[in-house]
This record gives sequence, structure tokens and C-alpha cells, in this order.
Amino acid sequence: MKNTPFRLLVIIALFLSSTAIHSQDLTSSSWGKGLKVTASDSSFHLKFGFRFQTLYSGSMNRETNDYSDQLLIRRSRLKFDGWAYDPSVVYKVELAISNRDHRSGQISESGNTANIVLDAVMKWSFAPDWQLWFGQTKLPGNRERVISSQKLQFVDRSLVNARFTLDRDKGVQLKHKSKVGKMILNQAFALSLGEGRNIIVNNPKQGYQVTGRLEFLPFGSFTGKGDYFGSDLMREETPKLSIGITADANFSSVRSRGNLGGFNTDMEGNYVSNDLNTFMADMMFKYNGISAASEFASRSTSNTNNGFGTGSGIVFQAGYLLPSNWEFAGRFTSIDGDQNSTINDMTEFTFGISRYIVGHGLKVQSDISYQDIPSGDNMLIFRIQTEVAL
Repeated sequence: MKNTPFRLLVIIALFLSSTAIHSQDLTSSSWGKGLKVTASDSSFHLKFGFRFQTLYSGSMNRETNDYSDQLLIRRSRLKFDGWAYDPSVVYKVELAISNRDHRSGQISESGNTANIVLDAVMKWSFAPDWQLWFGQTKLPGNRERVISSQKLQFVDRSLVNARFTLDRDKGVQLKHKSKVGKMILNQAFALSLGEGRNIIVNNPKQGYQVTGRLEFLPFGSFTGKGDYFGSDLMREETPKLSIGITADANFSSVRSRGNLGGFNTDMEGNYVSNDLNTFMADMMFKYNGISAASEFASRSTSNTNNGFGTGSGIVFQAGYLLPSNWEFAGRFTSIDGDQNSTINDMTEFTFGISRYIVGHGLKVQSDISYQDIPSGDNMLIFRIQTEVAL
């Protein structure tokens, strides 16, 4: 349908206007906090947000000196969240409406349609410090992936995330928080189908995915949930540290990287499956404008001869936020693919500069990366991106 994103925005605007007239409780909060609506009878609460990223990217092949570039809308998102009937029942919906966002939907497994729905999940706080989630959303995997793409320290996530993330899936998640003094222990468990988001075919090999994650915060909570956004924008007055570990088993996976990647088939078009095991460890540290984060990820399988993405990777990044809200940051990434894996070896060095105008809601970021690729030509990549989030 032509102009679908525009029509969607018009419908949403009309809905919010109509709701505001009837509830008489439409409020516009500060920049980046979205528009909020609460029903006059307090039966529901809705927050609507919109954001987009404009990205310029240029790449130079260091062997041939060939240069290519592009300018595109990297991401464009509509976000809805709030509570329904009771504040203990929370929901979140996020839609991707840029071409770059939903291009991966042109496959039969998702109905050969645009892959628009990112999140559609209900969260029920059924007891103190307990939550039950049901629907489609991010799995409790590596921290870098769970951090919103709006709130990154660099223009985009690292190659470790690109190759090994668990991403999103449909299923149930159980979450719990324990606290002893200042120390906090977060626990998460997920049971999902294992094929990723918006897949409409029957579970191909009747395999499921099991994910468990533990997080330890020895010095207490970060200010403003700072363990899940890049840069020390809150300028922590005391050192804060979070250490996370994730273990995941994707049984009878038919996609090369579990929740992502191509669907593997044989010469007759039948799905080829494999059991994939993923281990992840990460950390986040912040203090007085200084931030540091690191992640390790490894994916393995007993069968290494049928085109699945196995191997390991590590990334370390650190930055310092000046009082003027300019930040300088560096990142090192190393990828080591297994033999016969669809993942290739690669090392990347990245230097980034960011200017936060209104936190992560309005900012300009740029970075330059050098990629050392043993099996191909080395690359030099420059990117600059603007973020606008209402």
C-alpha cells in the first residue's frame, strides 16, 4: 500500500486527538518522553513516541581505494506503551516503518510481507519483584542488543552483536529481582519458538529455545536505569557496575544464527536443523562521566558441516563524557568464526564522537572504523548519524 507510514501517522494523530477530547488528560512531557494519555476513568494509560535516524555511511576499500557511500533513514519507529485496566498489566508495541527496518520480511516464512512488528508484548507484575511477559520482544540476551538502538554510545552496535545476538522471538519470559543491602541480582528465563520475529509458518522442526540470564549489580542500581543505555549521561556520583551472563539453547534451529539468518534447506527444499548453544558474558561500568562496557559471545553446535553461524567474538568499548555533553569513545571488536561457519574472521577498531543535545533523544553521532578482514579486503568506514526521538 502506497504511503503506508504516512497514513499510519495520520491515524495515530487522529486517535490521540480523539482520546484527548474525551479523556481531557492529554499531556505533552519533555523532549524524548513521548505524548501521554490517561483515560478519565483511569482504565488505561498510553504513551506514544516517534523516532528516526538519518545516516550517512561511506566505505573505502583499502586494497583498491574504491569508495562507495549512501544516505538513508536507518531507522524509523513508532512506539506505544502503558498499562491496561490495572497498572500491574503493562504493554509495549513498537513498529518499524522505514524500508531499511523491515526489508528482511520478504521470505515465505513471514508471509512475504514487510517485517514491521518489532515488539508486541504484555507484562504482568503478579507479585512484588516478579514479572511475567507474553508475546514478541527481545530475548534476555547480550546487553548491547537489549539496549535500544536509540541509546547507543556509537552510531550502531558492534559486530559481536551483529553475528551472535539472540534478537527477538515469540514466547514467555519470567523475570525476578532480588536485593541484599545495596547488591542486586536480576534473573530472567525465557521459553520461545526459536525462529525469530513475525514467523507465521508452523514450528518447522518442533524445536524450542530456552534462555536464562543473571545480572549482578554489586554497588546497587544505576541512576535512571543507566546500565541499559550508552554513555554516562547521568554522571554517576559513585562507581556503578553490572555483570551479566546469558546461556541459550536453540533446539532444532533451522536458521543459520538461531533467531536470525537464512533458513537452511537441502536440495529438495526440506529444512535442515541443528541444535545451537550460545553463551554470553557482559559488563557495564559508569562513574563521573566515564563509561566502559565489554561483551563476549560464543555459539557452538555438534554438527559443524551444514552452514550455521558458529564461532566467538569479543568487544570492549569506553568513553568519556565532557561537561559540555561532547563524548569521545573507542571500541575494539574481534570475531573468530569456526571452520565451515557462515561467520568470517574480522577485527575492527572504531573511534567515535557524539554530541548529546537532549540526551539520547536528540543527538549527533559519528564514528570511523578500520576493519581487518583476513579472507577479504580491508575496509575504512565513516558514518555520521542524527537521532530525533519525540
